[in-house]
Amino acid sequence: MSDLYEQDFIGWTEQQALLLRKAADEGNNLGLDWTNLIEEVEGLGRSELHALSSQIGRIMVHLLKLEVSPSTTPRAGCEDSIADARGEAESLLESDPGLRPRLAAVVAREWPRAVKQAAAMLRAHGEDPSGIIARHRAATPYTAEQILGDWLPERSGPP
Repeated sequence: MSDLYEQDFIGWTEQQALLLRKAADEGNNLGLDWTNLIEEVEGLGRSELHALSSQIGRIMVHLLKLEVSPSTTPRAGCEDSIADARGEAESLLESDPGLRPRLAAVVAREWPRAVKQAAAMLRAHGEDPSGIIARHRAATPYTAEQILGDWLPERSGPP
């Protein structure tokens, strides 16, 4: 049980919530607030996953902006933000290795939001977001290795 806690915190929270539900259903009455206890245990795992999702989304937004923005001025700021988010994501993945198998699902879930947010940010700065919208309607072209590694896209917008 403690191995699961150490290796896959989210898996541990899911398992513990399941066991708590079973104990509650069996009428085990230890004076525990079963409903709220179960929700809190589940929430612990969700908060870890949400933190990772937030960092992955932030990385993808800035990768998209680097890829399509014709502007050279904010490039360093985007690269700094990517580096910071990558560091935060790696820290989360190191502290909970159980998050790593969930990376593909996180990337897929965050992709549409990242496209929408990057387009809105470009539009807010007077840039045309059609490059993002036209090229990235479907699944992300970025791999998890590109998102978390040192890779940065070449700018494909006009020079």
